Amino acid sequence: MKTEGTIQTHISPPFRGMGGLIHIVAWGILFGLPFFFTGRETQEVTVENYIRSVIIPLSSMMVFYVNYFLLVKHYLFTRHGWKFFFSNVVLIAVAMIGVHLLMHLLPPPEFHRPRPARELQEIIGFFLVNAMLYALIAGLSVAIKMTSGWYQIESARRELEKSRAEAELQNLKSQLNPHFLFNTLNNIYSLIAFSPERAQEAVHDLSRLLRYVLYESSQPQVPLEKELDFIRNYVKLMRIRLPENVELKTDIAAVRPDALIAPLLFISLIENAFKHGVNNNKPSFIDLDIHQKGDLVVYYLRNSYFPKDTEHDKSGSGIGLKNLRKRLELIYPNKHIFSYGVDGESYYSMLELQLGNENDELNERKI
Repeated sequence: MKTEGTIQTHISPPFRGMGGLIHIVAWGILFGLPFFFTGRETQEVTVENYIRSVIIPLSSMMVFYVNYFLLVKHYLFTRHGWKFFFSNVVLIAVAMIGVHLLMHLLPPPEFHRPRPARELQEIIGFFLVNAMLYALIAGLSVAIKMTSGWYQIESARRELEKSRAEAELQNLKSQLNPHFLFNTLNNIYSLIAFSPERAQEAVHDLSRLLRYVLYESSQPQVPLEKELDFIRNYVKLMRIRLPENVELKTDIAAVRPDALIAPLLFISLIENAFKHGVNNNKPSFIDLDIHQKGDLVVYYLRNSYFPKDTEHDKSGSGIGLKNLRKRLELIYPNKHIFSYGVDGESYYSMLELQLGNENDELNERKI
């Protein structure tokens, strides 16, 4: 007995343009602070006072974006850590010297009061604190740049996986059509031996089935009712050649016939039932039930089990089941429950599909 069900977690990157918006808002707030924190001694913000207040934010911006656009890309991403560290030491030193010179070039504010000369220890402490501030800004730049790079890599990886999945799915569908035709022609060939008239009728029915396989099923999704009609026609075709000792029961109905479903998901399981569940000399049965519960499509099939001799049976056994597993993983990665296996002298297969655009995952259950 085998049970399969998959759940995938997707990492969604921020919406396009979010990074640029964050930069604009953050620097806008920083450069707008002088208009909100003016003291009583400065009732208005003069040009000189504003320039003085934005010198440090400008130097911070320089440290941030030199790291963001140059140093991280050329040194850190290429694993030249020592070059990155040395470049930041030089950059921070240039920023601090530039701020010091600009502060001395500007006229002192009107409320400025002369301060006594600083001691060397105080000057060193002042520069160390500012150096740490610039180092934190450089670290923030690295964190944001690496996060942005991770999102880009993740987005590219997901696009690559999507393209690969689409190519693999197309390849699986191209394998499915010949496999379906191969099994059906085998059934018609066996029918010719004892009933040529029925074989002729079967060829006509086969042409309708192939029309669906070649044209309708080329779409990613088809109306559920069309898929169920295809299954009904296939069962009708297979019923013609069944011996009298086979009991065939079908219950196929849809509450919402216009619901969309991936085509040709059930046919390989039904083919296996007619192939391995029928014996011309022993009582056999096939019970097929497909119904709809809201957005759930529930398929259940049980049949008597007469395994074929794998050494002499070259009809492609196992191809359909293998393709079905792969298609379910690609099309319904977190919206299906699939189980199958031998149960005593019978064989069963069960498949539940979550249709629609809902993101709710099927609850895991033991079968």
